[in-house]
Formats: sequence, C-alpha cells, structure tokens
Amino acid sequence: MSEISIITGPASSDLADKIAKKLDAQMVAAELRIFSDGESKIKMAGRADKKNCVIVQSTYPPTDTHLMQTLMLAKKCSDDGALDVCAVIPYLAYARQDRAFLEGEVVSIALVAKLLEAAGVRHVITVDIHSQLAMSHFASIQNVSSIPLLAEYASRIMKLHRLVAVSPDAGGTDRVKEFARLLKTDTIALKKSRDRTTGEVTIEEKLDLDVSGRDTILVDDMISSGESIVKAVGVLRRNGAGKVYAMCAHALLIGDAAQKIKQAGVQDIIATNSIPGEYARVDLSPAIAEAVKSRYYY
Repeated sequence: MSEISIITGPASSDLADKIAKKLDAQMVAAELRIFSDGESKIKMAGRADKKNCVIVQSTYPPTDTHLMQTLMLAKKCSDDGALDVCAVIPYLAYARQDRAFLEGEVVSIALVAKLLEAAGVRHVITVDIHSQLAMSHFASIQNVSSIPLLAEYASRIMKLHRLVAVSPDAGGTDRVKEFARLLKTDTIALKKSRDRTTGEVTIEEKLDLDVSGRDTILVDDMISSGESIVKAVGVLRRNGAGKVYAMCAHALLIGDAAQKIKQAGVQDIIATNSIPGEYARVDLSPAIAEAVKSRYYY
C-alpha cells in the first residue's frame, strides 16, 4: 500500500500497528506528552511521506483528551500537505448524543463531526456506531460491523450449548439477528425501557422464547456502566438460562462494571480491540484494513 501512511494515535497504537502490517503501509508514530494541567502535546515521530494519511485513534475515556489528540494529528497531516486525511476512530465518542432527548440538550456528535472536518478530516471509518442518525451528521463516514468477527470468535473458541443470541434491547435487534444468522441459532430481543431523566433501566421479565437450559450470549454495541447487562442477566437467569456470556464491540467498562457483570452471573466478557484491555480478544484490524482499501483502492 504505497499511497498511504498510517498515523498511530496514542490511544490505539497496537491496533494501528496491526492495520499497518496488514496493508504493508508506512507507519508514523505519535510521541505524546501530557502536561501537569492535562494538556496534550503531540509530535509526529517522522514525516508522513505518502499523500494519504490514515489516523488510527479511538476516543474512549479520557474521551475529550483522545478526541483532542485526534484533531491535533489531523491538523498536522493537513498542514503537511496530505491530499486526503482519513480518521479511523473505532470507538467514536459522543455517538449516543445523536439527538436532543430533552429540551436544551446539545447534539454533541454533530459538533464532533464539524470539529473533525475543520481539522482536515475528509472521511471517517468507525466500528458499530450507535445509530444511523449519528452517522447522518458526517459528510463522509463508513461504519464497519464487528459482528462477523465476534461470531467467528464464538464459533471457533467458545463451547456453547443450544445457543440463544440475545439483544439487551429492541434497538439491537438487527445486530443480534445478523450474529444469530452467522451462527445458525435462535435469537430474542429483550424489552428494555430507560427513564430519560433518571437513567433507570427496567426489563420485562417475560421472554418471547424459552431459554431454559440454553447458553445465551448478550450481544451489544458497547458496555459502559454494565447496568443494562446486569439487569438482562438477571432476567435470563430467572428464566432458566444456562451459561450467560456478554459480547460487544466496545468494552468501556467504567469503574467496577466488569466486576458487577461477573458477579451478576456472566461467565465471560468478550470485546474487540477498539478499546485495549483485558477483554479485548477480537482483532478488528482485518475488517478495518479492508475498509481502508475500499477508500483508496478500487
């Protein structure tokens, strides 16, 4: 891939390295310094010699810091004369703020889109973005699905008994149906509601499918506080489910979320490496490399 340079964002250096190797592309590291007041200073360790710059940087917590670093790298590539700047942001922060749910709220993802564009980003590649509405705020964006990779992992690694694929809510129905199709198994979507003011989650106890004695995998785009997963596990266990697993693209797992999920009865948490960590077992680089190829090589 002689026409692109992979710019390694500080938040996603391992993933960037894997993508660069798959594309046989030049890799340019970013040297990071964090000052005592929290400001970031970035210096690219070498020049991006190719005409197209692909920045790889997830914007997981500290969210604003990682987003600002992405903007810095994009501006540097643009200032250095790159013809095209593509931002690979596997976990795209603020995507859940895709509309104003309550009067006075800011649609934050629309601002993120404008900031990236202002910094010189012409195209964004992300993974399992929260909604089509979030995508609509970008002039040029490609959403990569992690579902084939997660399903392949489940098929190859996990020992499952009469599997049922479960979505924690109706919003993930399409996602879980595709997961179940690839594994040739049954699927259900739990009936969840959330109070927009308090954030409290409730899930209907009655299921549309008998899960007695069957292993289940809760499939979601992201796991943050773990509250929804914990309540979903409770419903599945009370309905007689066997082993319960949680799979997601983005394992934010804020605070003690992983511990709470395990204590609720989840056997294991499996996520992609959009966010590095203990549960990042599914490598996104093959899917992202293909997306980059489709951008630059037809």
